[in-house]
Amino acid sequence: MKIDGNSIRPGNVIEHKGGLWRAVKTQHTQPGKGGAYLQVELKNLRDGSKLNERFRSSEKVERARLEQKDYQYLYQEGDMYNFMDQDTYEQISISEEDIGEDAVFLQDGMQVQIEFHEETPLGVSLPEKVTLEVTETEPVVKGQTASSSYKPALLENGLRVGVPPFVNAGDRIVVSTSEREYVSRAD
Repeated sequence: MKIDGNSIRPGNVIEHKGGLWRAVKTQHTQPGKGGAYLQVELKNLRDGSKLNERFRSSEKVERARLEQKDYQYLYQEGDMYNFMDQDTYEQISISEEDIGEDAVFLQDGMQVQIEFHEETPLGVSLPEKVTLEVTETEPVVKGQTASSSYKPALLENGLRVGVPPFVNAGDRIVVSTSEREYVSRAD
């Protein structure tokens, strides 16, 4: 599907220079001389390289058609992560490199969405929030509880986040997968 160069939005996947690129950031620029253009930061979905391009409204860009399917995370084998299709029970493996930093949030049985382009898996979309256990945190110093400062905590998946003073080791907390921050205490 062809779209105007100035209608690219962050998150869009386009076919450009023989590869698949995801728009990371966009900025409209209107110089004093010449026509306006859209400055787009692109990330290659295959090798992770970045590219800055200018697109004018008169240019046409091919927007890639992506298919999203629901999968269940099963297990990790080396640097490969295995998922099962919820409808057909077929299993696929995706490399840690293709999943990226979000791999730390994968938990047994977790429901995820996998994006495909022409039957090739491109990436995994996680739920917005996950529940994790705090394995280590500093004890609260008496009198510090009135301040709104956060203390560092180590979670079961190895991630470090700031948590409120009332959270202790062994507590389960809700963490935002996109922001990598504490959201609330788990019920």
